Amino acid sequence: MSGTLVLVRHGQSDWNLQNLFTGWRDPDLTELGVDEAKAGGKALADYGIKFDIAFTSALVRAQRTCQFVLDAVGQSSLETIRDQALNERDYGDLSGLNKDDARKKWGEEQVHIWRRSYDVPPPGGESLRDTGARVWPYYLTDILPHVLSGEKVLVAAHGNSLRSLVMVLDRLTKEEVLNLNLATGVPMVYKLKADSTVASKEVLGDMSGAH
Repeated sequence: MSGTLVLVRHGQSDWNLQNLFTGWRDPDLTELGVDEAKAGGKALADYGIKFDIAFTSALVRAQRTCQFVLDAVGQSSLETIRDQALNERDYGDLSGLNKDDARKKWGEEQVHIWRRSYDVPPPGGESLRDTGARVWPYYLTDILPHVLSGEKVLVAAHGNSLRSLVMVLDRLTKEEVLNLNLATGVPMVYKLKADSTVASKEVLGDMSGAH
């Protein structure tokens, strides 16, 4: 057995609440988002884990979620590395637009393709494959070595950056990953083998309402 990798999607942001495409824009958490992040932290505290290092994105909603989790497990001052490699998928020209307005402008089917296809990016933005192309190398070079050395590692990031990671960890096809939704603030605890494959996975909460 090697180390432990915990993935947490940030709590609800102001723009999630307003039904806006967010991407690399930087809105803060809502009150509900704060509660979700704290609930994820409590779940991990109840689980009894202590971390050796934490990673998060360059965006405040993930950074604050990370901090709420660390506060909950009694590790408020733990070393935390921030990197835009873990940022949410860049929605390009859709960023800041209401999703309903985008459907009126480009059509329901086109917006659905941009949101849910694996390799079709919105104008000026990234597809899920593009997101993975920056997340995977960062995981391999910066995060995985800590896990393989036996450490317990927290990653607080975003729906699509984490989906691209889960795709690799759970060995999902590009078709299967399209149906993968991660709930906000619900930790996923992976125990990895020495060859970096997954020995076990536990979800500390309810994924049924994921979007």
